[in-house]
Amino acid sequence: MIELSHIVKRFGTNTVLNDISVSLAEGSVTALVGPSGGGKSTLLRCVNLLEIPTAGTIRLGDDRLEFAEGRKVGWQAIQRLRRQTGMVFQNFQLFPHQTAIGNVMEGLVTVLKWPADRARARALELLEKVGMAHKADAWPATLSGGQQQRVAIARALAPSPRVLLCDEPTSALDPELAEEVVEVLSRLAREGTTMIMATHDLRLASRVADHVVFLDGGVVVESGPPRKIFSTPERERTKRFIASLSAPMSYDI
Repeated sequence: MIELSHIVKRFGTNTVLNDISVSLAEGSVTALVGPSGGGKSTLLRCVNLLEIPTAGTIRLGDDRLEFAEGRKVGWQAIQRLRRQTGMVFQNFQLFPHQTAIGNVMEGLVTVLKWPADRARARALELLEKVGMAHKADAWPATLSGGQQQRVAIARALAPSPRVLLCDEPTSALDPELAEEVVEVLSRLAREGTTMIMATHDLRLASRVADHVVFLDGGVVVESGPPRKIFSTPERERTKRFIASLSAPMSYDI
């Protein structure tokens, strides 16, 4: 279980998240959608404490952290929670001086102190899973954007995280390359990988997620199954947002 309770995030006097509570079951896929500036990426980054909430509580498995203004959270507690997550970024953020397999191995060797042969075997297994085993020895600069993002997904999965966090995983890609990433994430979802993704790509959300949270102005406007949110939303703000999207959507869920 992943539980965010009464999460508040302020940057100075600007409240970016305001009293957000969301519960996510193990094995579920949740899509955070909404307009730019609505708070979805900030909420995602609060899960693994790349952004420290101003107030509220995060529970991830057996770990529970409470936040309040003026209260500091210890580094060990942050690391303990963070190591249960894997992060996929919008712009891939692969190490340019490492091959594809080197990127996937890096965290296993340097952080978890795995021996190189064990890390290499794990990396090859994951590159195979994302359809990139044939590019194991390629440098990031020689890979397409879709290929780089698939390597980044393999890297995030390497330490077997409890939850995979994806921050706009397809937004830097053209539609054809984005489809490669959507297919990989769809397969991971079918295999029971717990995921939370912040995305503008409603095709991705409709195909991969089983729960959608629509955020605007730092609050949860509406949540529910993708078909309901995208086809028959209840809130007027949600209706306007969906109507503003001109791209055709697939409801293959």
